[in-house]
Amino acid sequence: MRPLDLAPPPAPSISDANRLDAVRRRDAAFDGRFVYSVRTTGVFCRPSCAARPARVENMAFHDTVEAARAAGFRPCRRCRPDEPPRAQREAALVAETCRRIEGAETAPDLAELAAAAGLSPHHFHRLFRRITGLTPKAYADAHRGRRVREELAGGAAVTAALYDAGFNSSGRFYAAADDLLGMKPSSYRDGGADTVIRHAVGASSLGAVLAAATDTGVCAILLGDSEDELLADLRRRFPRAELVPGDAAFAATLSAVLALVERPGAGADLPLDIRGTAFQQRVWQALRAIPAGETRSYGEIAEAIGAPRGHRAVARACGENALAIAVPCHRVVRGDGALSGYRWGVERKRELLSRETKA
Repeated sequence: MRPLDLAPPPAPSISDANRLDAVRRRDAAFDGRFVYSVRTTGVFCRPSCAARPARVENMAFHDTVEAARAAGFRPCRRCRPDEPPRAQREAALVAETCRRIEGAETAPDLAELAAAAGLSPHHFHRLFRRITGLTPKAYADAHRGRRVREELAGGAAVTAALYDAGFNSSGRFYAAADDLLGMKPSSYRDGGADTVIRHAVGASSLGAVLAAATDTGVCAILLGDSEDELLADLRRRFPRAELVPGDAAFAATLSAVLALVERPGAGADLPLDIRGTAFQQRVWQALRAIPAGETRSYGEIAEAIGAPRGHRAVARACGENALAIAVPCHRVVRGDGALSGYRWGVERKRELLSRETKA
């Protein structure tokens, strides 16, 4: 048997007519696939170069940077075709900024970060938000929140955790604690200790459904095949919380959740206790804005939250959603419209979308 050929197929050739069209449109999608030289200036450029277009008779196309150099041309100083594409350079710059934020004892301010990146504060702020979907301050806050959660989950004292995470005063930390943790810091440190979570499991046409709620609101709606499976998932999320079977009053909450499962397009007036990182919260908010019976692609959600290159991060946030249907991650599909993975099973996703379409 012949071994599998895992080498990527060669890129399809591009006609000169298509190359000329790409240059005229300054199409960045062709950057890296060819360069063009201009005889009158002696330089070569990438297709997306913003310079004034040259006359066709003075242009020539080259498959590689090396070929353009060999023909005697030098790289354009404006589009820098001999360097990585602009999007890659910008992503690397933002990644370096993220590392700078994560490595700092206290969060650097905008002016400091912009100066390190060699950009004006305004330009840097726009670039960082476009690529990450967050402002530099929101990213720093989310990182500090993650550090606090890790410290507390490891059993660290609250005071030590807040200073290790870069909060320079306990007042600032406690003011942000609810947004960062969803509960009191001491309770989070203890895996939800001192937090009462009421829960109940009911049967639906999609299988078993678990509803769980804190005093704030419903914190989990889980779908599965058995009560044991769902309770194990809830315990994993809140290992030290006091999990209490719902009483007669909680039956109304379970009924509302079951009604939402049966009629996902009808909506539900459920108070929710939604916990997640700043980025996850942005994704989940965008999901809740999708009208029933409609779908969006992961890329469209990424665009909607200002992170056009973040479709994979959007997919991860959908997978980490604990509030099935209430936060409708089932309305997100692949770019070609096909149903992709769903935490609670693709068949359930297909059925939920079918119900919304028929409603």
